[in-house]
Amino acid sequence: MKNLMKYIKGYEVQSILAPLFKLFEALMDLLVPIVIARIIDNGIATDNNAYIWKYFWFLILLAALGLAFSITAQWFAANASVGFATALRKDLFSHIQSFSYSALDKAGTDTLITRMTSDINLIQNGVNMALRLLLRSPFIVIGAMIMSFTIDVKCALVFAVAIPLLSLAVAAIMYATIPLFKKTQATLDEVLGITRENLKGVRVIRAFCKEEDEIESFDEKNEELTRLNEFVGRISALMNPITFLMVNVATIFLIKQGALQVSAGVLKQGDVVAMYNYMAQMIVELIKFASLVVIINKGLAGAKRVSDVFDIDPGIEYSDDIVEASGKGKAHSSARKTSKNAVTGKNRLLADKQRLREEKSREEKRKGKRSQKESSDESNNRKLPVVKFDKVSFGYNTSGDEAVSDISFEIDKGQTVGVIGATGSGKSTLMNLIPRFYDVTKGQVIVDGKNVKDYKKSELLSKFGIVPQKAVLFEGTIRDNLLWGNENATDDELMEAIELAQAAEVIKGKDKGLDTYVEQNGRNFSGGQKQRLTIARALVRKPEILILDDSASALDYATDAKLRAAIAGLDEDMTVFIVSQRTSSIRNADVIIVMDDGDIVGKGTHDELMKNCEVYQEIYYSQFPEKREG
Repeated sequence: MKNLMKYIKGYEVQSILAPLFKLFEALMDLLVPIVIARIIDNGIATDNNAYIWKYFWFLILLAALGLAFSITAQWFAANASVGFATALRKDLFSHIQSFSYSALDKAGTDTLITRMTSDINLIQNGVNMALRLLLRSPFIVIGAMIMSFTIDVKCALVFAVAIPLLSLAVAAIMYATIPLFKKTQATLDEVLGITRENLKGVRVIRAFCKEEDEIESFDEKNEELTRLNEFVGRISALMNPITFLMVNVATIFLIKQGALQVSAGVLKQGDVVAMYNYMAQMIVELIKFASLVVIINKGLAGAKRVSDVFDIDPGIEYSDDIVEASGKGKAHSSARKTSKNAVTGKNRLLADKQRLREEKSREEKRKGKRSQKESSDESNNRKLPVVKFDKVSFGYNTSGDEAVSDISFEIDKGQTVGVIGATGSGKSTLMNLIPRFYDVTKGQVIVDGKNVKDYKKSELLSKFGIVPQKAVLFEGTIRDNLLWGNENATDDELMEAIELAQAAEVIKGKDKGLDTYVEQNGRNFSGGQKQRLTIARALVRKPEILILDDSASALDYATDAKLRAAIAGLDEDMTVFIVSQRTSSIRNADVIIVMDDGDIVGKGTHDELMKNCEVYQEIYYSQFPEKREG
């Protein structure tokens, strides 16, 4: 929890005032037994009603002041704990947003949700209660002992023995329960994972009549969580009986010793009552402290889990301006070296001129120079590939095998590239490497002549329009979702993208048009409608590189054909990657890449692949069996 305390910054005053006012409240409580002792000894014993009423109103004043101090302290504590949790939750969310796909795969969605919600709530409660009671309870306990010593030393020795024993008992229970609370939260992650999976797949579960099986699976994990909670609850519950037992034993000794002191004339009856009240206050505070220990233990367990998330490396670090400046410096250095080499070559030619007198040799030399110059000019004028894979390999954290291996290819600007292959062949992995959603394990991915690792994040991603396999819409309106592509887009630009994505009928079928409400995950739209709207969202950006990762799987063939025709008519400088299971969707692509088990097994046009790529032929004939000869 120590490394999370920086989030209390900005609430330092509240964090000081909350326990301070609690100490003022505790001070009022510590004065009450003394006042009662005086009422007994000086008022009731002497039948002095005036004295009794005087100190009665003094007790009322102490109670009013205590209430005021308590309310003030609780307000400051609540303010500080809520502010602390808000800042922590904000930073945790920002940190999670920085995770690469690899880091998200490693951490797991379910546990991240639990840590963002349940764990931070536990920390907030822990901070709140700590500010209110962490100092107050020990102050009352120690204060009660000190006040008892001011009354009678022999009786106060009971407090001196009881308090260390109680502290040991509390420490032992804390030591035993902290690891168990961590285990309980981890099991809660698993319960949340099952719940989330079932809610997302409820239609499939019902389609296969698996409700009873899933209920049984959930009950099993839920019972495990219940058993853990009960076990840690039993240990925590020992706090009250142990403290009560010890305090009650101490009370017996206190009353016995007090009675002897009264009989000997050393103590007055009011003093014994005061010491008993101090013992009672100690019991109450220890009960509170027992509850506080449980809450703080839960908070500490939650803090450790949240801290573990902060310790996760996001996985991808983007370049800054220093890299760019360094690159320019290297370019200037290279230019100087080229110039120097050119001068040296010229001097060498002049030195050898005497030796090259024959006309035929000189002519051949001139021809060689002209050929070399033309080749150099042609090389300089040739455009760099927009995307280049140079011996790229990549493997996921969860698997020891490589998802793609030793991939090399070049794609020129303006080309339409089809990517096809069997399920699990590495198509989506290949596409995720281009915008650097994952970092390659070997080789390099180059975009516009620059390694993707040398780009700033915004600079790299601004080049892409990406439509993932799973169509995702966010709660809001259709306009809100499309503006993710370009927040400055006009309605005309939005409608242009919608028409290109063949989603005009979706908008026209809604009364509010672009202002039609989109429910969470777009559940009020069909799969095909969601896919077309996500394609429109990518087209609004007018990207340099458009990646359609099997994003037309829910479209009928006619709509798919219209969509491909519309994309083909876009800016000729836009490079388009189309990942698809349908050969019809990529047949007219300039280049088709055929993937199989993480390798490129074919590259070329449709006609070329039909001649020399067996994998492509199998895919094509499986979809168009009537085309197979014989």
